[in-house]
Amino acid sequence: MKTLRSALFWSAGGIHFFLFFLIISIGLVFFNPRTLYPTLRFLARMQLLVMGLRVKADGYDQFDSRRSYLIMGNHESLFDLFVIPAALPMHAVGIEAAYHFSIPLWGYMAKRWGNIPISRSNLGQAIKTLDEAARVLKSGTSIVMLPEGHRTLTGHIGPFKKGPFHLAVAARADILPFAMSGLYKYRSKGGWQLTPVTARVVFGAPIPYDTYKNNEISDIQQKVRQKIIDLKK
Repeated sequence: MKTLRSALFWSAGGIHFFLFFLIISIGLVFFNPRTLYPTLRFLARMQLLVMGLRVKADGYDQFDSRRSYLIMGNHESLFDLFVIPAALPMHAVGIEAAYHFSIPLWGYMAKRWGNIPISRSNLGQAIKTLDEAARVLKSGTSIVMLPEGHRTLTGHIGPFKKGPFHLAVAARADILPFAMSGLYKYRSKGGWQLTPVTARVVFGAPIPYDTYKNNEISDIQQKVRQKIIDLKK
């Protein structure tokens, strides 16, 4: 039964994703991403629903959606890519592994949306990416980063990389933490079967730049990681 149900979810999801991609890619020809964001958010929620995944978000009263933030959370699943915009109430771009931009359909849409590719193997290119991301943040556009860098293998939050926190300092950014739960149960990394669940996204209070600007990168890294762990409980 679970195998058949999963096959139906993947089939429905594939059809919906084609429509999703078509609508957004055509929309980007005529509208900028900020204007198109409410449509993308609605389609992301529909994408998840047709695949058996509901999203519940809390903590909107913790932050001002009219401001820009460096938004950081945990990385549970491939479906984070839909859950985050479904839950996030304001336009943002993402920093993604460079290889994502070679994925058919997804790579095209990510590039047109303004997402920023980062190379994990080329230090010089990674530094240029962080410089570009700092410019984007200073221009008033929020950026989403998942500091673990990889999806969890265990369902628990793994160690964080230092790059996102160098960016936070360079951009003088306020950090908006959030935590996702339920997605690992829905589909673990490497598996294909889907278990219908309600995913939960909890936003915490922003961490202002002035409260961490004099701290060591490792201290900021640990503070943000612990905040996200606490939000997930």
